[in-house]
Amino acid sequence: MKGDHDHTPVNASMIMRSLPTEACEDNSSALFSTTTSNPPSTSSVGGLQMSMEFHHQPVLRHEIVELCTGLTDGVILDATLGGGGHAEALLEAFPKSRLVGIDRDPIARAAATQRLARFGDRVRVVDGTFGQLDTVVTDSVSVVLMDLGVSSPQLDDAARGFSFRSDAPLDMRMDTSQGMTAADFLVRTDLSQLANLLRRHGEQRFAGSIAKSILERQPTTTFELVEAVERAVPMAARRRGHVATRVFQALRVEINDEEHELESGLAAALSVLEGGGLLAVISYHSGEDQVVKAFLHEAATGGCHCPYALGCVCGAQARMIVKKNGAVMADTEEISKNPRARSARLRYGRKVSA
Repeated sequence: MKGDHDHTPVNASMIMRSLPTEACEDNSSALFSTTTSNPPSTSSVGGLQMSMEFHHQPVLRHEIVELCTGLTDGVILDATLGGGGHAEALLEAFPKSRLVGIDRDPIARAAATQRLARFGDRVRVVDGTFGQLDTVVTDSVSVVLMDLGVSSPQLDDAARGFSFRSDAPLDMRMDTSQGMTAADFLVRTDLSQLANLLRRHGEQRFAGSIAKSILERQPTTTFELVEAVERAVPMAARRRGHVATRVFQALRVEINDEEHELESGLAAALSVLEGGGLLAVISYHSGEDQVVKAFLHEAATGGCHCPYALGCVCGAQARMIVKKNGAVMADTEEISKNPRARSARLRYGRKVSA
């Protein structure tokens, strides 16, 4: 990630500092020191152009705010800050709350810093991933929010290489200052590994032929990748939607280690939450949602795998109370205003008090 990672341990009782102004006199408030992100007015971040139109329209905003009611006297941890849309909504709704926002994308951090500057010393923006959230705080927090996947501004920025709708270098890194690009990955992977990756993300019937076509052509741009996929999938066999959707998703998840990050982040979130604290996770595809669902089930049962008919005899203790009625989804009004909300799935649980 760009620059020095700011993983100073946090005590939730510490006095917060404003960002990005100079530090306050209380040197004990190390967590809330000035962010290392470039000033909001900067036109580039780490060699990338920062669009002043980077605007995060938060999905399920009303539902998130409602869930947090009564839990926000302490620290809210927005583990996927993005452009700061959810953070802004929560800070507006709960004026006594403080917020720590984590994001690996320097452009997102700069945009969020600008958007949240009016909240002053109630906010701190941190360079990191949500898999590292337990290194950011050492004391318990009231709420952990995760809004998974790639954001609309990242998709809409053609230069990032996340979208098949514009031609661009095949990058797909959330943090473009480190790690290998999607093009680099395709040079290093083999046919079996790539086919298995595509199968895990829903490409069943044509996973092998798509992988073979991609490796034969070694695409370095998004349009070259699309062409490789199109060559492998007959027109008559194409499902509704873009033929390369799942291929792009699979590569993005792999390049950014999203599966491991999610598993680590969920476990870390449970460890930092105070008793009665809320874990809320918004996912956008079935792979993410299944990981979240399985984690919450395990936490709700305490890991008990006793036969249902016999009842629990292993002494497992529930660690979370989880909503039983499935995922919360956007209503038709929200989807009409923000079509990308259609695939959002919100699951949540509250940590059992000791």
